[in-house]
Amino acid sequence: MTVSSSIWMVLPLALISGAAVAQDETPVSFDFYGRANVSLQSSDEGDGSESELVSNSSRIGVKGGSQLNDDLEVIYQLEWQVDLTDLGGDDNLKSRNQFVGLRGNFGELTVGRRDTVMKTVQGDIDQFSDYEADVKALFEGENRTSNTISYYSPAFADFRVAGSIVLSEGDTQDDGYSLALTYGDEGLDDTPYYFGAAIDRDVDGYDIERLVGYTKVADTMFGLMWQQQQEVAGTNEADGFVASVQHAIGQWRLKAQYQMMSFADGDDDSIAFGADYKFNKNTKVYAWYTGRDLDTLAEEQTYFAVGLEHRF
Repeated sequence: MTVSSSIWMVLPLALISGAAVAQDETPVSFDFYGRANVSLQSSDEGDGSESELVSNSSRIGVKGGSQLNDDLEVIYQLEWQVDLTDLGGDDNLKSRNQFVGLRGNFGELTVGRRDTVMKTVQGDIDQFSDYEADVKALFEGENRTSNTISYYSPAFADFRVAGSIVLSEGDTQDDGYSLALTYGDEGLDDTPYYFGAAIDRDVDGYDIERLVGYTKVADTMFGLMWQQQQEVAGTNEADGFVASVQHAIGQWRLKAQYQMMSFADGDDDSIAFGADYKFNKNTKVYAWYTGRDLDTLAEEQTYFAVGLEHRF
């Protein structure tokens, strides 16, 4: 065997070995996760009640990243909503948060499709998220936008700033932006209070100001949120608030929520009561009731559901 042929045999092995070492030095994290949430729901929206199975924003996704150096990490998330009860085939999947970005001492910067910081500033105040009493039932500002650049700062004495820029796809439409300032831990694990303030400008056609705060006293959490919203290209202006409470008794979580939005032609309000029983941190059964009185539609609506949720 000649020297040259020996080199050509050894070189690929060296490259493979070097790649394996590099891979070991910068492992890629891969976290597959999901949530299956289905309820039997009775709905009466003014024309008689009907019952159906509802998939309440069930989802699957993968997220993770890779360490680029001691101070910088690349991160990603790809998430889809799945319908476990009605839609099938290609209609079964709906895009949710899907982005890639960088994380380091400077904070976190991502590009792609993501919840605006106006939406995320609410923290855990919404006790009926993804159900009929979700804040988005009466409030604008619950947006997940495409073509979005998002930034979240590190904490400075428990304060954080965040921003979203929503890039316009047309020449006749301005770029939108969302800005937020928060204090504390939204899970109330590290701080006894959480406060947030946010504004939207020309996001999904609205200018919005929002304030939110909540705390926990013993086993009870109390929260308040205020919002003012103005349609950019119209006269639709309104303001309102959300009040929520949750009380823990062993494995039970009792909760209630009231929200009201006042428009020029009347008030829309919603009240909800519910109870969750948690078998463990991943699985629970629940029941809830929601009633709405909508002056803007001149009708009342009622909903009742019992369901099961499992996270993995």
